[in-house]
Amino acid sequence: MRIGLLGTGPWADMAHAPALSGHPGLVFVGVWGRRPEAAREIAERHGTRAYEEVDALLADVDAVAVALPPSVQAPLAVRAARAGCHLLLDKPVATSVEDGRAVVEAAREAGVSSVVFFTSRFQTATEAWISEQTALDGWFTARAEWLGSVFTSDSPFGASPWRREKGGLWDVGPHALSLLLPVLGDVARVTAAARGPEDTVHLVLEHAGGASSTLTLGLTAPPAAAGATLELRGKAGVTVLPPSSEGPVEALQRAADALLSAVETGRPHNCDAAFGLRVTEILAEAEGQLGGAGE
Repeated sequence: MRIGLLGTGPWADMAHAPALSGHPGLVFVGVWGRRPEAAREIAERHGTRAYEEVDALLADVDAVAVALPPSVQAPLAVRAARAGCHLLLDKPVATSVEDGRAVVEAAREAGVSSVVFFTSRFQTATEAWISEQTALDGWFTARAEWLGSVFTSDSPFGASPWRREKGGLWDVGPHALSLLLPVLGDVARVTAAARGPEDTVHLVLEHAGGASSTLTLGLTAPPAAAGATLELRGKAGVTVLPPSSEGPVEALQRAADALLSAVETGRPHNCDAAFGLRVTEILAEAEGQLGGAGE
């Protein structure tokens, strides 16, 4: 499958470009970005072409991978779908329900497949753990903590304007939800319980099956306190999300495998744009209760 990359930032450079160029089932056709010089640099490193016009790239590929801020990703995903391109999107699909719904509707109308890349969800050990827990009944409650130190360390994402505006709710919140929803089911009620220090937020979710979960999310934790954990409690006892040694490139290639399978079989993947929209709906409800984004 011929695929192009939209985006030239750190995530595109460190994850998407090497994943696409190294995948045996993909032909990495080219890169487009809002900074043409950055597109040329990435293209040169991976033996592909830099495009000056996004529509020219869309015309040359079967699919696109998007590594752009959500407010930019959503309209470009709509544009790509209407051009007949399958979609390998990043989380969150959008930060407004309206934009997320537009992506879903465009993909459906065009008959193209979509996969949203939640890094943890596509790691081998995590995927196996999720499958094991989903097969068990009686989960009572869960606790998820996703605390990054993006703004308190030398992270390459610290200069990201959308992360500074939206904080951990929108950046790491999708990761937590991508693991909780398959096990505990859809969310029937969201309560944004409180704001913590800086961008930290605390949420309580009531799931449709009767279980509850709590989420603590943020990007401004001290580096020594950063990390992610997910704990489930129920009839089977207590289980904790296992660590993974896989990096984002390997996980992204597994997401590309999922897109290839969806295209070949015509069966939607569990992490398609519709699932991405549901994540956006949940986070938008929480943000509304908190009175907007920001620190």
